[in-house]
Amino acid sequence: MNQDLPLSEKVDVSVLSQIFNNTTNSYKYLYFLSLLDILKRRNFDTLSPISFQDIIVEMLANAWYPHNYFKLSFGTQDQIASKLDALELEITEPILKFRDTDNKLLRNTINSQNIDDIISSINRYVSYRLIRPFFAQETRGLKDYDVNQTIINLANNQFDSKKPLYYFNAEDQKNCNAIILNPDWIQYLEENYTIVRGWASWEWLNYMQQRNPSTPNVVNKLFMPQERDSLTNQTKYWKTILEYRDIECIYSKVKLDKNQISLDHYLPWSFVAHDQLWNLIPTTKSVNSSKSNNLPSEKYLREFVTLQHLGLTIYKQNVSQTKWLNDIESFVAELKVDQPDDLLNLENLMNVYTKTIQPLISLATLQGFSPEWIYT
Repeated sequence: MNQDLPLSEKVDVSVLSQIFNNTTNSYKYLYFLSLLDILKRRNFDTLSPISFQDIIVEMLANAWYPHNYFKLSFGTQDQIASKLDALELEITEPILKFRDTDNKLLRNTINSQNIDDIISSINRYVSYRLIRPFFAQETRGLKDYDVNQTIINLANNQFDSKKPLYYFNAEDQKNCNAIILNPDWIQYLEENYTIVRGWASWEWLNYMQQRNPSTPNVVNKLFMPQERDSLTNQTKYWKTILEYRDIECIYSKVKLDKNQISLDHYLPWSFVAHDQLWNLIPTTKSVNSSKSNNLPSEKYLREFVTLQHLGLTIYKQNVSQTKWLNDIESFVAELKVDQPDDLLNLENLMNVYTKTIQPLISLATLQGFSPEWIYT
């Protein structure tokens, strides 16, 4: 991927492009992305050291959404998830509603706990091994227990000649607790921030997709969404249907008022990470709040599909052919039907929904989403 990174006369970009080689866990990706976040927040200050604690807290915050909210796997050898699970974090609504700008609340929440052991564990290798490509020749063939100290010595002694990404604030590992970035690298990262972050994010996505091969929409689950998309068009769709037919909530059996509906993601948004119509049905605000990100009981599937069929049928009868085809595009694509009008056959719709939803329910259950939710 080094062709994707802009070249430089001051630093060796080809070495930077190798920092994710031979990676077996998430640490290097999260470490580098967290460094970029910290640098940008500090306006690319070239003087201040960055403490291991600041980096690890940033890593944990960056890992929180994909692990706790979207329940992605980081891989069998990875410990970041267990470190997060060991924390007793009080997660507030701004975090859950994606209103935590720059993860500030999340970082403060993590920082408020005693995380010395977590910092020590995560940082056992990553700060040192991330810059090993800058000293590939010098560290080739070394015993593993000698590598960290050798890299500290090389980075500190050859900081101006080899120009590694950073050096350390002490001469021996037990006293190291911060890194100091090379000013030339800081200048490069500032000038090329968008491209470098895009490259690192792409590498991170490839790593996570390999570890979550069946999970939908991994690309939208790696970072905190800036904001949830509006459901205006989806609400208009169901309001149009409610103008022509009374509908009951499939969970509570309450008759719905078209001016007070709340749209429920049948498969939770935190699993699918999209707002496509094929997965949305109208309900009440209280039911939607109660269901949260739980997986509905199988007993609701027939009623869900029947309601979708009713909606599709009424919509087809009351809008133009062009609008019908445009608005039901997600049904055709995601349910893999041959023709749009195949959606109007209830038995066929039940078959394609069952084939689509049941494997996703099974996968979501394995990932830790609570199954068999029933409204009471």
